[in-house]
Amino acid sequence: MKLFPQKEFYKRILRVALPAIAGLSTQMVVSLVDAAMVGRLENATYALAAMGIGVLATWALISFFSSLATGTHVLVARRFGQQNFIECGNVLNNSLLISIIIGSLVTSVGVFFSYEVADLFSSDHNVTLYASDYIFYRFLGIPLFLISVSYRGFYFGINKGKAFLVSGLMTNFLNVIFNYIFIFGSFGFPKMELAGAGLGSTLATSFDFLFYTYILLLKRYRTKYQNFRNFKFDFEVIKSICKISLPVSFQNLFILIGFLSFIGITGMIGTKEQAASQAVISTLFISFLPCFGFGIAIQTLVGINLGADKLKLARIYGFETAKLASIYTFLLGIIFLIIPQYVLLIITNDYSIIETAKSSLRIAALAQIFYATGIVLANALQAAGKMVYVMKTEVISNLFIFVPLAYLFGIYLGMGLAGAWLALPIYIIIYSSSMLIKFSSKDWFEKLPMKNIPK
Repeated sequence: MKLFPQKEFYKRILRVALPAIAGLSTQMVVSLVDAAMVGRLENATYALAAMGIGVLATWALISFFSSLATGTHVLVARRFGQQNFIECGNVLNNSLLISIIIGSLVTSVGVFFSYEVADLFSSDHNVTLYASDYIFYRFLGIPLFLISVSYRGFYFGINKGKAFLVSGLMTNFLNVIFNYIFIFGSFGFPKMELAGAGLGSTLATSFDFLFYTYILLLKRYRTKYQNFRNFKFDFEVIKSICKISLPVSFQNLFILIGFLSFIGITGMIGTKEQAASQAVISTLFISFLPCFGFGIAIQTLVGINLGADKLKLARIYGFETAKLASIYTFLLGIIFLIIPQYVLLIITNDYSIIETAKSSLRIAALAQIFYATGIVLANALQAAGKMVYVMKTEVISNLFIFVPLAYLFGIYLGMGLAGAWLALPIYIIIYSSSMLIKFSSKDWFEKLPMKNIPK
């Protein structure tokens, strides 16, 4: 296969991927800005270490349920490919119902047990206090966040990713404003430091929900999908969403538990090392989030083509999207390798943290080059009904390889922070190779479990 296929393939891939990449990139910018604001607080070492715990702990729970976007996305894309627009609306209605119920329950758990969650992954009392405040405020916005997740899956499924782009730009701009106000106590508001970052993100989430609802109320969407005219409790749709989403939920949970454990291991090495690891993770958003954008694109393209029974075309899109994403991570990896100190300067101006993190970022730079292939093909396999395979591969490579090796190298063998980070490329290469082998096989292609994702 040639490196560059016919132009129409790339045009189609980029037309679907770029809005998702741009929308996720706004989240990346906000994450970097948030980390940069926190990294400039007086107690930057404690605040950054706590932010690493707070962000990952928050996402460990909400990611378990945010996979509703995947279930909604896959089902809507399949039915959109079949030109069954009323059923697209029916999928969204039932996805919203799930989000409201689950969001309310998860918020209660997070608000009442924020300190206990933070304390699990911190060996420093000050870090625990900072992280628990962040988790408390962040969990207040989870119901609206999950509703927005359902909307997002719907808009991606009908190939309207621009809605996500516009919403992302607006919401994340507000997130920066709110975070600045509450972190530093501007315009007469109290200085809340890291807790202010959690509150700011929660307030911004409400605007995301309002924008998606407004789009759905426009006449062309009301007429075509008839969401509010034909609302019904559809047990088969709910079961299908859960069947697709649950393996992805567990996968997301295991990923974040793995990285939380990794952050905990770096905390055992030292608080400075834990802060440095958070700086590296924040920097990696520059490459990871656009890869997720390519993953969203391939779920749309594979889902629509499978719905139209164009199996070979779905296969071609998978490989070509992986190529595009890999070119991006390769170029970015070179920058991380050559000038890591200047990249880290985006996150913090504490030069002791930068010096501690430099070697780890170089190691991560090598690892993330291979990440694009893994994440793109994993999303393609999920769209084809292979969610359980992707989940099992993640559990084995993350929890049973990445985390133990990080402890072995970093703590047991005394190699310090750089040693712990050496586990990352091993984990990513194993994961990505597994996705490539599976996608290249005839297992998913000739024995596609179409019945697993009902028409």
